[in-house]
Amino acid sequence: MSAVMDSLFVRPDLRVIGWPLLIGAIVLLGLLGFAAIRLREPHRRLAVAHGVANAACESLLICDEHQILFVNTHFAKLIGCPSGAVAGTRLDQYFADSGILAKISDHPGQPIETALLRHDGTAIPVEIIQRTIDFYGRPRRAVAIRDLRASRASESRIRFLSRHDELTGLPNRSGFVERLDQAVAGVTKGLRVAVLYIDLDRFSEINEVLGQATGDLALRFFARSVSQELKEGGMLARLGGDEFAILLPDIAAPDIASRIAENILTSLRDSGKRFGIEIAASIGIAICPDDAMDGPALLSCADTALYHAKNAGGSTLRFFDAAMSAALRERRFLEHELRDAIEHGEMRLVYQPQKDIRSGEVIGFEALLRWRNSLRGEVSPAEFVPIAEDSGDIHTMGEWVLKTACREAANWRQPLTIAVNVSAVQIHHADFVNTVQAIVQETGLDPGRLELEITETALVSDFHRALDVLRKIKAMGISITIDDFGIGYSSLANLRAFPFDKIKIDRSFVTTVHENVEGAAIVRFIVGLGRALNLLVLAEGVETLAELDFLEGALCDEAQGYLLGKPEDIESYRQFTLGVRLVGESQPRLCY
Repeated sequence: MSAVMDSLFVRPDLRVIGWPLLIGAIVLLGLLGFAAIRLREPHRRLAVAHGVANAACESLLICDEHQILFVNTHFAKLIGCPSGAVAGTRLDQYFADSGILAKISDHPGQPIETALLRHDGTAIPVEIIQRTIDFYGRPRRAVAIRDLRASRASESRIRFLSRHDELTGLPNRSGFVERLDQAVAGVTKGLRVAVLYIDLDRFSEINEVLGQATGDLALRFFARSVSQELKEGGMLARLGGDEFAILLPDIAAPDIASRIAENILTSLRDSGKRFGIEIAASIGIAICPDDAMDGPALLSCADTALYHAKNAGGSTLRFFDAAMSAALRERRFLEHELRDAIEHGEMRLVYQPQKDIRSGEVIGFEALLRWRNSLRGEVSPAEFVPIAEDSGDIHTMGEWVLKTACREAANWRQPLTIAVNVSAVQIHHADFVNTVQAIVQETGLDPGRLELEITETALVSDFHRALDVLRKIKAMGISITIDDFGIGYSSLANLRAFPFDKIKIDRSFVTTVHENVEGAAIVRFIVGLGRALNLLVLAEGVETLAELDFLEGALCDEAQGYLLGKPEDIESYRQFTLGVRLVGESQPRLCY
């Protein structure tokens, strides 16, 4: 790994600067000869010649037709001989090419690459250039030689980096695509080529919570772990970010790709625990010639299968099938349109009232996001919110929802609460706390009137991060509600550990209170749990008077649902936000 990292700090390409250096060396030899002529004393001429030549950065020689008259110490070190042993020898004996003298004579002032023979018999690549200079009043052959080993090493590193990832040392996308094209073109009858497209699950959380250094460590760990699962011929590459791909050429059956994928998932789960970081992955698999006949198409099919693996919850694998393509195209169109929905004015908030069951009074509203697309009409939040979470657009969207809801509530004459749903993705964003604080300050809303509704999925991926965030939110005076309680994890330990103010019972339990004993028992249990922990309990999805009566008998605190009021534009509920009934306007009836 250190060799890979060291290659980031390569020397500049010496070919670019080589000619000026060699020409400069020749000029230096000319100045040396000129200085020597100007000095009258022979010993001073000799001292000047040696001093100037030895100060040069390149190997310098002065020769008559063939014999070396003078060399600097740089050339002596290059060939591994004392300077005194070189003077008087033939120049051509130091080169593998016996015709090198004729070549440099025929091309004066032009560098020529050749091999220099060292004293120990080894050959090194060099560049040689010659010019004729006046030396001691006579024309002589002035030769400069540049060692190309560093330049060749730099070129080699550059070639390596053009096909490899500097962090992991794995082939990069360019190197992978090249090998993939070769494998697909060479596939023989009866054999297959498989591509496994791999994406690390929730990798952004590792970077945001634990830092980029830990994220880089996780990527290298992943590369090592997966490489150990591959047999000879298999190729693992990092395509970019947290995306990897495996090429399996010449496999007999798709089951081989499936077994390798399963081994990778198992290995990551086991190794991740020892490593101290939860690392999981989703894998999409495509097969040639079953799914595609060329490299780009095969990689695209694997990418499509990967999307379905992640959509299934992650930490799993999926094989490509043709039906996936249509679904993925539709999702990508939706994602593209969603990105501009706020700017185009297609997003809006509706508000559903929440009431105190005992008094019958409206105590607040929940703000709910709606999207009316210009071409598709109303798009369900269940459809577009997961897309926004996967694409990262949920941060912009969530900020807009929170700011819009807080600004609206700040203008109400009545100090009703406003509840806003927060995605698990938002909770783990590094700037979430600062964003909430800035919006409350900007809109002027009393923090005590704001409730953030959070599902338990936001707590599971990183317990300590979520706890720190919610404690900071709570310190602002903002209330926190645990949403959809009763489904998912529903951990009693979470109720005890996190600073919740309210429990929201999922609608699926409310609708069954008169259908089965278990549903009624669960609702009573949650209400009793809330009372024991000094937490308010709100039941959502109340649609009948019988359900409302049951909740009142169970001593539930609050309720919301179609019986009490549908999600509507806030103008429909102005009598509650203003504290007066508007004369002459038809208002929705809130039932007991």
